[in-house]
Amino acid sequence: MIDIAPGISLEDDEISMDFVRASGPGGQNVNKVSSAVQLRFDVAHSPSLPEDVRARLVQLGGRRVTEDGVLILDARRFRTQERNRQDALDRLADLIRQATHRPKRRRKTRPSRAAKQRRLEGKRHQSDKKRLRGRVSHHED
Repeated sequence: MIDIAPGISLEDDEISMDFVRASGPGGQNVNKVSSAVQLRFDVAHSPSLPEDVRARLVQLGGRRVTEDGVLILDARRFRTQERNRQDALDRLADLIRQATHRPKRRRKTRPSRAAKQRRLEGKRHQSDKKRLRGRVSHHED
């Protein structure tokens, strides 16, 4: 059981991890040891997530979520399997915590009369500045 946030905890069988060979530093060891972790979490069918959190998690996951609703996280930052495993779990927990926060609803507002006045005055000032950059005529009367 993995505790994520108040009221949300994941069962161990909801998460599957595959270990694959990682690219990057590690010398000859990199060719022998499967230290990278590929974590899979079925967001669409998880009984642990409320509906609103599930929808936000799919949106936060972006391209990491498959068409079937499975979130795939690759962890290959570290050289040991255990640290990559913990990194993948931490990243999953962070994503789920982000999904638990409801975004604030936007309230429609209108600019005040003074704000409109300032905007138009600024435009007038800019217009005058540019208009005065024209050629100077040398007509002497």
